[in-house]
This record gives sequence, C-alpha cells and structure tokens, in this order.
Amino acid sequence: MSFVAEFNALPLSTWLKRAREASTATARATLAKPELSLADFPQLISPAAGELLETLGRRSQQLTRQRFGKVIRLFAPLYLSNECINNCKYCGFSRDNPILRVTLSVDEVRQEAAALARQGFRNILLVSGEHPKFVSDGYLAGCVAALHETIPSVSLEVGPMDTAEYRAMVAAGADGLVVYQETYDRAVYAEMHTAGPKKDFDWRLETPERAYAAGFRRLGIGALYGLADWRYEALCLAAHTGYLLRNCWKAQLTLSLPRLRPSAGDFEPLTHLGDRDLVQLVCAYRLAFPDVGIVLSTRESPRLRDGLIPLGITLMSAGSHTEPGGYTGAGRKNVHHTVQGRIVDAGASEWTAPVNGHATNATGQFNIADERSSNAVAQAIQRLGYEPVWKDWDVALTN
Repeated sequence: MSFVAEFNALPLSTWLKRAREASTATARATLAKPELSLADFPQLISPAAGELLETLGRRSQQLTRQRFGKVIRLFAPLYLSNECINNCKYCGFSRDNPILRVTLSVDEVRQEAAALARQGFRNILLVSGEHPKFVSDGYLAGCVAALHETIPSVSLEVGPMDTAEYRAMVAAGADGLVVYQETYDRAVYAEMHTAGPKKDFDWRLETPERAYAAGFRRLGIGALYGLADWRYEALCLAAHTGYLLRNCWKAQLTLSLPRLRPSAGDFEPLTHLGDRDLVQLVCAYRLAFPDVGIVLSTRESPRLRDGLIPLGITLMSAGSHTEPGGYTGAGRKNVHHTVQGRIVDAGASEWTAPVNGHATNATGQFNIADERSSNAVAQAIQRLGYEPVWKDWDVALTN
C-alpha cells in the first residue's frame, strides 16, 4: 500500500478536532510522557500546548542535543532554471508570470558550484522549475555528474520523475531528493495548480517512495504554510513522516516548514502561520520524531532563525539566492522575457553590475528574508555555542 492509499484513509477530521480542542490538562499530560509519538502530535500542536511553549522548547532542546549534538549542517540551493510549464498561483516561476528567465548550461552550473565551494559549501541542493524542453532528465544528470566530481553531497529539488529516471540521477551521483507536497488539502491543491503536470496530487504525493526505490539515501518532505489551515497541514505532514519512517527506513528523512514569501505574481497567503506557531511546530516535530532532521531556510528572518537553532533545527541554508546564476551572474547573457510561457523578448534585459549581491537579473522564485552571507550565518551559529558543519558525507564512506 502506498501513502496515497493510507492518506485517503486517515481520520484527519478526528485528529484536527483533537488538535483544536485539547485542554491544558491534556497538553500537560502529553508533555509528561517519557516518549511521544504520532498519536500525541495533535495535542502537541493544540492551542493549549501553545500556552506551554517554554516547556515544549526546553524538552525539544534537550532531545535535539541528545540525538544530534550541538551541530548545524549547512547547505546552499543552486538554481538551474526558472523555466516552468506549471501554473502555480503562489510561485514566482509560474508559467504565466511575465518574468525574466534563464537556464544555466552545465559549465555555468559548475561556475556557480565553484563559487559555493569557495564559501565552504560541500552540500548543494539543485533546484529547478519543471520544463521538459529546458530541464530534461539528461540535462539534470549532466549537472549532477559535473558537480559530483567536487561536491560530496548533491541533492535535487525538481519536478517529480518516475523511478527509472531517478535511478539515472542516483547513478550520476545524486544522494538526496527533496519534494514538498505544497499543500495536503486536495481542494486547495486543485485551486492552486491550474495547469501542467503538477496538477496530479497523487503522483506528487508518491514521489518520495519512487525516489527511495531508486536508491536515494536522503529524502526531504514538507508543506508550504500559507495555503491551507496550518494544523491540518502539520497533521498530514506528520502522518507522511510516520509512513516514510516505517517504509523507507534505510533513508535519512528531513522535514521542512517553509512559509510563503513575496514573489512575482504578488500572491497573497490564504492562511497565516505566526512566528510563535512556527516555534511550536518545530518543537512538536522534534518531540514526536526525535531522529528526523528539521530544515530551516532563508525564508525566515535572521533573528527568528537564530532563535530556532537550539529548539530542533539540524540543517540550514545560508547565503542563498533563488534565481539561476545568482552567485556569479552565470547565464546573464541568455536571460529572456516570457509572457504566458512564450518568449517575447530574448536577451531584452541587459546585465548590470551586482546590486545587493544579486549577480544576474533573472527572476527569483521568492524573496529571501535572511540575506546574511554564509560566513555571517556560520559565525552566528558559533556564537550560540553550536558547530557549523559544511560537510558530513562522502561517497568513500560507502564505496
């Protein structure tokens, strides 16, 4: 049975009722248990548990140090292309957005990766829009193989593939796969995804299982907060986590809790997840899933990111750019303007000198909130008494 079948049978309305109506006494009793699990998760994200945030935080911090030590792994996203055939209302890369687009060549990807390596990164996440004309499986495999020569850990966050295509990525040197369901609410999902292959909810939901079958050793999942009720999304992500821990147990699993950020298209969030709620979520996931990695991106402000580090975070991005060529200006000569998926003015926008660190004028997926350099983030981690780790994996470990 795949997660789709299990997902369809989940008593989500019952769980959501528990999460909304848990009493303070129930929340306290849950936190008094020596070990917690998925069954306790509704109480952990309840409004009542939110009033016990200090207790949640202390226990989460203690458990994180016990399981992971005082270590924060660092990674950087490297955007390959912002071309896309999907219409996703909330995404800056959405097909119909009139933006400046570019796809980097393999040599330009090497150039970007070399710049990240000079900063210290040895863990890179390749990110791309979904467009078979520009981003084929052969192109992606070529990018992975080129980086695998010098970067020990290369992961992918691209359009979902079938198992055979994923095997080719693993053979080229990719070891991780990240895929966000975006929203687990089927009705909202259908409303947000109006065109393109991403409309298929079930195909996306089964992506981690296909990636696991292909041999990926790291799997990352998440929901994008701002589309549906945050407690509903949290419960679904928790159930998905439990399923993958049972059925894909040979892979390391990470969870991401991204919140919507401003982007091209000016989409306004449909729901709200506040800072205090996000803190509660991080603690709840840590307590229910003590051995799962929790990722924090530059979508969040420096102050909030620094404050969340002790509470359960194990992996952070730093110095990020969400536009192709953002680290070196690679691809700047091939930037073109599109309207409703059609190129209307190739090379119309002349490249200018970097402004605020943005080395190319291609449009980013979203605006980041933490614009500190990777070195500044590493120093902040050290000031908090933690160790920034740039490399924690090498293929020689398993060869």
